[in-house]
Amino acid sequence: MIHPTAIIQSGAQLGTDCEIGPYCVIGSDVLLGDRCRLHSHVVIDGHTVLGSDNEIFPFASVGSKTEDLKWRGGVTWTRIGDHNTIRECVTINSATGDGEATEIGSHNHITSASHIGHNSVIGHHTILASAGLAGHVLVEDHAIVGGKSVVHQFCRVGAHAMVAGFARVVQDVPPYMMAEGHPAATRTINKVGLERRGVPAETQLALRRAYKILFREESLLERALQRIETELPAGPELTHLVAFCRASARGLCR
Repeated sequence: MIHPTAIIQSGAQLGTDCEIGPYCVIGSDVLLGDRCRLHSHVVIDGHTVLGSDNEIFPFASVGSKTEDLKWRGGVTWTRIGDHNTIRECVTINSATGDGEATEIGSHNHITSASHIGHNSVIGHHTILASAGLAGHVLVEDHAIVGGKSVVHQFCRVGAHAMVAGFARVVQDVPPYMMAEGHPAATRTINKVGLERRGVPAETQLALRRAYKILFREESLLERALQRIETELPAGPELTHLVAFCRASARGLCR
């Protein structure tokens, strides 16, 4: 189902049962998976690969050339998984360096006017609410970046974390936590999000204790992480929290 006003450039590959609405433009190096729906005025360009069952709303731009001034040419990629919703006026830029990629997983909800910069990596089941991500940002699975929030380049938002609306994130937001402010600071655990995803009460209690050690009791990060490892019951959530914090290059929103 391709509207007669749509432009599908030679070389583009479309899967079965795709719907291409009025005035859409699909570039010659685009691969569109099965059952994707482009409502109208959608532009997909560059070396861009989308999986199946993605829905893209009007005036979204996907796979366009990076805005990074370090661009020196080459083949750069935008790779997107399955079952994503990309709402109106979203912009998703391709990577900067030859052979590099901007990557988005599956089952993500990207709301209107969100921006995903070059070389960013988005996991699965995330929500970006009119948020702005600079280049090289990592957003892990089930994270939520609230309305009109902005994330500095090379920052990370951990799994199951929530960034409040209008926050300015200039350092890493740890997994399972909530961050808010200008600049953002970690306030507490993401209790509601953890409950909705069935995280047991005892795990939530351990994460709350870990939050207090990290952000209330210890000024030295490594000392706090050592206490979490020795004083709290082991589990995959705490293991991931400690590993995430130790790998931080920009520091945490403490």
